[in-house]
Amino acid sequence: MLRFVYPATLGALFGLVVFSTSAMATTPQSLPSAPTCVGSEFRQLDFWLGDWDVRWDAWPSQPMGHGTNHVTRDFDDCVIHEHFSGGPSTGNLRGESWSLYHAPSQWWRQTWVDNQGGYFALTGGMSGDRFVLVSNSLGDNAPRQRMVFEDITTNSFTWRWQRTADGGATWSDSWVIYYSRRAHS
Repeated sequence: MLRFVYPATLGALFGLVVFSTSAMATTPQSLPSAPTCVGSEFRQLDFWLGDWDVRWDAWPSQPMGHGTNHVTRDFDDCVIHEHFSGGPSTGNLRGESWSLYHAPSQWWRQTWVDNQGGYFALTGGMSGDRFVLVSNSLGDNAPRQRMVFEDITTNSFTWRWQRTADGGATWSDSWVIYYSRRAHS
């Protein structure tokens, strides 16, 4: 059965819709928010930003080689995004990492993935004049790994991929990469 809606009710309904729509348009949600990734902690990896030529010496598990790395800030300057290309000596390794400072834990977190099936989740931060990220252990017998950025200057630094078999008491290098900032023409 059809029910007749009185004009007064329709007018009230129309007024409610207009009022609700205008109220939603002026809520604080539509106003620009303050930047969320500010403070010195969020800038601890800024030395890494830019275009880099990378090289490494031969290791028992790795021939001598060179490659490139392009590192940017993304997502409203909250995320450091790495694009690594290792060239032929690495089997044409290409990988990306996403790093961010997680304020609630006061740690940096990084996720690395690559075209050879590699995946690492790391946490860490500044340790003296070095920046250190350590992999999460997948099991009691899995050796932990870490990356260490050291000898940091404006145009160069050394990056070390290290392993430990004794819970971090000692670390040994698995791969050492020398970074040189690419000159822009």
